[in-house]
Amino acid sequence: MVKEIINIGCIKHRYTDSTEVNICGLNFLMYPGEKVALLGANGCGKTTMLSHIIGLLAPQEGEVRVLGLNPSRDFKKLRSRVGVLLQTAQEQLIGPTVWDDVAFAPLNSRWPREAVEERVSQVLAELNISHLARKIPHYLSGGEQQKVALAGALVMQPELLVLDEPFSRVDQRSKKEITSLLLNINQKYGTAILFTTHDLTPIAPLADTVYVMREGEILARGTPAEVLTDRKVLQAAGLETPDLLELFYALKAKGVDLPPTLSLEEAAAVLLREIKKPDPPA
Repeated sequence: MVKEIINIGCIKHRYTDSTEVNICGLNFLMYPGEKVALLGANGCGKTTMLSHIIGLLAPQEGEVRVLGLNPSRDFKKLRSRVGVLLQTAQEQLIGPTVWDDVAFAPLNSRWPREAVEERVSQVLAELNISHLARKIPHYLSGGEQQKVALAGALVMQPELLVLDEPFSRVDQRSKKEITSLLLNINQKYGTAILFTTHDLTPIAPLADTVYVMREGEILARGTPAEVLTDRKVLQAAGLETPDLLELFYALKAKGVDLPPTLSLEEAAAVLLREIKKPDPPA
């Protein structure tokens, strides 16, 4: 049986201002090479959970295991194995140039200069940002900064990539570009990808598995098709049903019961088949 790379049961964390966050419900499990979306409205506990996974927080109760280790205690051991993209990419950029920023981790790990040159050039090319190598990161657009921060997270070729709301501050075009880049990285290197979001748009094309949170409780787990077509779960989590699904629900209320789909192309095909169906004999 394949060993999970993340295993979290019920955990409790108390912040310094005495705010207490309990995360419970379904166990959170993630496996090698899997692409997982952690879905929930703002304030539901997604970022707190990610902070435990990457070792920034330690639970007062319960246990978090990442790649078989305790992330808060074994932070240094996990540093090169887990890549992280923060919600505000700009806060993650520390180098005077894009090249320096992306090269920081391997240089800090004492890689030979030639190996650093090769790996940085490779990851910049993979993310289509080689032309930005000598640019100053803080003068770039939001989408460009996101890609530079992602390059820094990927440069060590981590086994697990953790992204906090990677689609919240970029436009629709950048969302599609980032989705495509993440899919390519997953397919090429087998990198497991965990991302939080309250935006349902990227989930279907990117995720294998979706977890839904509400006020610290993990309500549901399933495929994108299972979760995103479950109106009751989405409403319970304070999330809006995708417009495409609302169309199918509206048609059903009018007596046209068609199988709902998350893909615009599939929806068009379903509707065309319905339109072209011959009328029943009088």
